[in-house]
Amino acid sequence: MKLYAISDLHVGFEANREALSGVRARPDDWLILAGDVGETEEHLAFTLDSFRSRFAQLIWCPGNHELWAVRGGARGVAKYERLVALCRERGVITPEDDFVIWRGEGEPHVLAPMFLLYDYTFRPDAIAPEDAVAWAQEAGLRCVDEDLLDPSPHPSRAAWCAARCEWTEAKLERALREHALPMVLINHFPLKQTLARLPAIPRFQIWCGTRRTEDWHKRFRASVVVSGHLHIRKSVVLDETRFEEVSLGYPGRQWQVVEGMDRYLRQILPLPTVS
Repeated sequence: MKLYAISDLHVGFEANREALSGVRARPDDWLILAGDVGETEEHLAFTLDSFRSRFAQLIWCPGNHELWAVRGGARGVAKYERLVALCRERGVITPEDDFVIWRGEGEPHVLAPMFLLYDYTFRPDAIAPEDAVAWAQEAGLRCVDEDLLDPSPHPSRAAWCAARCEWTEAKLERALREHALPMVLINHFPLKQTLARLPAIPRFQIWCGTRRTEDWHKRFRASVVVSGHLHIRKSVVLDETRFEEVSLGYPGRQWQVVEGMDRYLRQILPLPTVS
């Protein structure tokens, strides 16, 4: 019984959607879907229905794409709540559910899916958060979120991020008190600014996380932190914590369709042995 993870499936792309069928069944294993499955409820439902018969348990947290207001549908918190309900109908664990204890291969862990968003604080100290979008636009960058990610009823995406961080922090503190176990922290966005490095578009980092979480891997005894969003797959160890960026990404440019999607699943637990 192993724990795997992947993110940024972007099944709005036909090649990505078709590749789901090539992921082999692992009926004893669990799979984390760490955000940006797609843009619509139909995208998420299709993906969950494709995977839930092939894995013992699915865990989902949202990315920014899932929260986009498209085709006149639900917006902001209302859309997030609809996605959570869609997951629960299928037995999928979400950030709104109780954390679960991993008792598969390896050491027991608390599995903690989170939804935290970003607040424009991943930027140089000389740039104020309220000036961050203009700073990015100087380099020709403007995230589609600025037009499609509606934070309502919160007044801003930063305010929604603050509310999510406060609620999640309290939940993690309770888990730390109740369970003397290491954690796997799961979030679409990276938890540390140093990990939000995009060499081709460095100022895009403002849409990649919040400084509020810089020390969460240490505070909450994380042995692994799972994230996506960057479309730059990597595994690094900082402060004795393994950080796994598990994006698939866009076909052709960021993953090789001919190789199949299965090889892009990342093993999270048990901790892979290093030869």
